[in-house]
Amino acid sequence: MPEAIIIREYGGPEVLKLESIKSPEPEAHELLIRQTAVGINFHDTYVRSGLYKTLALPGIPGIEGVGEVVKIGADVQGFELGQRVGYFTSKYSGYSSERSIPAELAIPIPDGISDVLAASTIIKGLTVQMLTKRVVQLKPEDKILVHAAAGGVGQLLVQGAKSMGAEVIGTVGSEAKAAIAKEMGCDHVILYRKERVLDKVMEITSGKGLNVVFDSVGKDTFHDSLASLDYLGHLVNFGQASGPIEGFEIPMLAKKSLSLTRPMLFHYTRNRKELLDMSAELFRDLTAGKLKCREAMELPLAEASKAHELLESRKMTQPLVLIP
Repeated sequence: MPEAIIIREYGGPEVLKLESIKSPEPEAHELLIRQTAVGINFHDTYVRSGLYKTLALPGIPGIEGVGEVVKIGADVQGFELGQRVGYFTSKYSGYSSERSIPAELAIPIPDGISDVLAASTIIKGLTVQMLTKRVVQLKPEDKILVHAAAGGVGQLLVQGAKSMGAEVIGTVGSEAKAAIAKEMGCDHVILYRKERVLDKVMEITSGKGLNVVFDSVGKDTFHDSLASLDYLGHLVNFGQASGPIEGFEIPMLAKKSLSLTRPMLFHYTRNRKELLDMSAELFRDLTAGKLKCREAMELPLAEASKAHELLESRKMTQPLVLIP
């Protein structure tokens, strides 16, 4: 019988409980997949804690996974039984051994890309494709800043930017993470607990500032990120890990004719062609070695609570994947 992690109340990792479920029956436009690897994201911890009340309780968390097709809806074409597919979705239900997904969300996984690698990089990797090639089209010699450069997205973002010729400054919280950021390709690393980021950026750029800042931290970094930009610079805020941003007014952008973007991956992939094009780019970059992902830590689906504890410790520098 299929199993899933059910949340019946908001709280700490202990609310993640493994239960038996009925095998979903795919609707006419859906695929039923037997999952082989499930990705874990910080978003999942916010859903579990109740910070994001976007999952009706009781419910199954999880927005990213990989598996093989075991049933095909009556109206679906272009897929085969046994085919490997990945997905990400705002509809949750990822922490399960079986699930149905709309066929339009299914991403074919090419040979040479393992299920675990795909599950650990689809959202993070597509986010990097979105940030560097669509939100901003990075150019050789652009000077950029990547906050949380040793994090899951940060590691891939540094590599993606370097492959496009950018000069990359990364911020990290420890010497161990600084070593990882340098391994990923950072030209300069700032230890934000010991150094003021704005001062170091101006020192590195001889007072000129940056072309682009990629900021997923939010409240704690936003204002220094804005001040770190050169004329016509672009601040890309794609997360708020430290909390909501306060004290911002549009006239602040006028000081240097700056621009500010708050992109969402779901909006950039709402068209299936865009989803497939961006996925193909990601898999090509992984296969060619332009992007290298640290080996994922694999945990059984039943140990989802342990996975959340590890993720929230902020000590993890490798992806976490649940194996149903």
